Amino acid sequence: MHSEARAPLWLKLLAYGGLAFLHFPIVVIALYAFNTEESAYSFPLQGFTLDWFAAAFGRDDVLAAIWLSVKVAAVATLASLLLGTMAAAALYRRRFWGKEALTLMLILPIALPGIITGIALLSAFKLLAWEPSFWTIAIGHATFCVVVVYNNVIARFRRSSHSLVEASMDLGADGFTTFRHVVLPQLATALLAGGLLAFALSFDEIIVTTFTAGHERTLPIWLLNQLGRPRDVPITNVVALTVMLITMVPVIAAWKLTQGTEAVAGSGK
Repeated sequence: MHSEARAPLWLKLLAYGGLAFLHFPIVVIALYAFNTEESAYSFPLQGFTLDWFAAAFGRDDVLAAIWLSVKVAAVATLASLLLGTMAAAALYRRRFWGKEALTLMLILPIALPGIITGIALLSAFKLLAWEPSFWTIAIGHATFCVVVVYNNVIARFRRSSHSLVEASMDLGADGFTTFRHVVLPQLATALLAGGLLAFALSFDEIIVTTFTAGHERTLPIWLLNQLGRPRDVPITNVVALTVMLITMVPVIAAWKLTQGTEAVAGSGK
């Protein structure tokens, strides 16, 4: 048996140092969300309190921003699940002229810088004479959320055995019955993981939202506006910590759902 090569110590130190550098600002925000000091970031922390959480979630503007972000993320996720699944089903086994270009168009929104996507969406909405609103935000978010659903579903399709579908049809099942009892159970965890990732992406998106929101204020936009209000720093820290926790949960859940699924769906065994 071959022994696994171990990474040298300096490489491990660099890796852990990079992780610490990336997560240090998050730790600072989390710590100061519980600080008793009101005005600014004093060091060391003056004490521990939960009063800022009660103050933050007692404000109507915070609750309205959270609720708007949840609604936008829910609509964007539902649209992404529908469009991403349909696109994956249409493309994974078909060969036709322009397939590669169509696939590139599907994944391009998440690869482009957010400012490019935002400007393009704003221009399209202006041409259609659509005023920025809840629906323009949701449509904008769906353009990049559909990519994560598509990637998850098409990966599961490629690991699934099409002979199961053929066997179902040979036994007399129609297309809907085959999809419901054969295809959908194989896609269940991929759809759930893709939906969770899409929700997390939409919930904390700010660049595309800035161009499509108009007068609407999602939670990330609320946080951006708070940067010019130093007296609200503790409230801002609490809301920022809330955003991180809300987005972290679906990301971890999606990672857990996709672990060890390579040999589960349609392996033919």
